[in-house]
Formats: sequence, C-alpha cells, structure tokens
Amino acid sequence: MRKLKSLTTLMLLAALSLPFTGCMPTMGEPFPVKRVRQIELEKTTMAQIRQMFGDPWRTGLEDGFRTWTYGEYTMKMTRDLIIRFDKVNVVKSYSFSSSFPEDENL
Repeated sequence: MRKLKSLTTLMLLAALSLPFTGCMPTMGEPFPVKRVRQIELEKTTMAQIRQMFGDPWRTGLEDGFRTWTYGEYTMKMTRDLIIRFDKVNVVKSYSFSSSFPEDENL
C-alpha cells in the first residue's frame, strides 16, 4: 500500500511539473521574418514567396483571392504573415503581426 501511495505521489508531481518543463503547446512553424521587407506589392510572385519563405503553414481564400499564412504561435508569443495573391499569383497585399520584441522595428 505504501509503495502504491509513493507511486501515485510521484506521478502527480510529474504531471504537475509539465507546464514548467518547456512543453508549451505551439502551432505553425518558424519562418524567416527578416525577409518580410523583401515583399513588393504587385511585383513579387507566388513562386518567389515560396522561395523566400517555403511552403505556407496554412492556405485559404479571402474575397475570392488565394491567401497563404506563415505563422508561429506559442502560449506567450505570436507572429504571422498573411499574403494575398491576385488572379495571376502576384502579391496583392500582405500583413505581418508579431508580439516578439525583436520584430518591433522590422
């Protein structure tokens, strides 16, 4: 009985310590943030975006236009890049948002 109680206590301590071990849930993937400034509206193509940032983390449509999202999301910090392409796969618009301090002056 004493052995069972010790094992239960040990398992409880292990479970409670998980949030402090760096096992925070994350979504998305890191991407080369410094390349955001290289995007040129009405000039940069979808192929060039793929070459600069790799495959998007998420794809979709907004108002009928193709969108690609690159994002890195943790419990404490987020950054994302959303790119909208026109009908001929050239960048129509994009937005970049971040809570990482190093991205403040990007």
